[in-house]
Amino acid sequence: MKETLPLGRIAGIRVGLHWSVLVIIALVAGTLAVGRFPDAYPGHSAWAYWILALLAAVVFLGSLLAHELAHAVVARRNGVAVDDITLWMLGGVARLHSEARTPGAELRIAAVGPLTSAAIGGACAALALWLDALHASGLVVEAVAWLAAINIVLAVFNALPAAPLDGGRLLRAWLWRRTGDRMRATRGAAAAGRALGWFMIVTGFAAVLLAGDLSGLWAALIGWFLVATATAEERQAQLRGVLADLPVSRVMTRDPVTVPAAVTLASFLAEGPFGHYRHSAFPVVAPDGTVVGLITVPLVNRTPVEARSVTTVGAVMLPLADVITSGPDDPVVDLVPRLEASHARRALVLDGDRLVGIVTLADISRALSWLTAATRPGT
Repeated sequence: MKETLPLGRIAGIRVGLHWSVLVIIALVAGTLAVGRFPDAYPGHSAWAYWILALLAAVVFLGSLLAHELAHAVVARRNGVAVDDITLWMLGGVARLHSEARTPGAELRIAAVGPLTSAAIGGACAALALWLDALHASGLVVEAVAWLAAINIVLAVFNALPAAPLDGGRLLRAWLWRRTGDRMRATRGAAAAGRALGWFMIVTGFAAVLLAGDLSGLWAALIGWFLVATATAEERQAQLRGVLADLPVSRVMTRDPVTVPAAVTLASFLAEGPFGHYRHSAFPVVAPDGTVVGLITVPLVNRTPVEARSVTTVGAVMLPLADVITSGPDDPVVDLVPRLEASHARRALVLDGDRLVGIVTLADISRALSWLTAATRPGT
């Protein structure tokens, strides 16, 4: 899930919003402002309902962010780097740089999410009781009580033993510890995730068709997400099994053609695609030979034709800080999810400060095809 609106960094972790988060804000605010709040406490003005509903929706997003941050913090404490966190329509996603190394680490990383949501729900419940004891506005108490309930529901739902939910991670950790086979554990958690997903899809559509309850569409959507994501996780695990222990140096293109940062875009374009520059992306180097970024055709296209004769490659390149980098001895399996989530779909391979190669998803796909053929029975 790629972010649409970056929010900066929290505890050193990049946080962003996907555009679909507007759906959950609109859904929560509309449900509260038009339904729950007026039904529970009639007589207030429409703007009072809407302002409080929007505040509740924003706080709910904050609780989702706290849930994912808890995963991220515990992951880092267990030696798993975190690339970023993105909030979207169905919650949040903390993208881990790699997988947990042990069942115990997997269990700790997974368990902290539901525990955080449960703690937030408990805190909100206590706050609602305190406000009620102080005879605060019933509408405010209702909003805080709703936040308590929704976070407890979130904790319980996420604890269900089905991938990709946190409970699915807990199930995988238990199966992994019991069998000693991470792949077998992943298949078990994925099967549970698909079973739960199909159950939600069937019951959701049944609620719509038989009872006319349109909220069943929401359950069916979540079910579809569970089926798709559980299947994707299983395939990712199979990919890791095939690419296990394969270093980046085995699949990268060595000594790639580079572009000087001081070259103008017009000169750069004049030599491609039939001259020196035959690809669609190139590392950019400073005068001393150190790599400083990456230039791609889409980046060049953003510059007007009339300005390309005076605009340098260095002025439009993707800076090195925003480019995915890897070491030649790093595992390929840890690089794949980072490449899939990037816009450039490429990584520069650095040995210290020295550029030694470039790797794309196509390079990894070719290696995967050969390895799959080599390990397939009968070959």
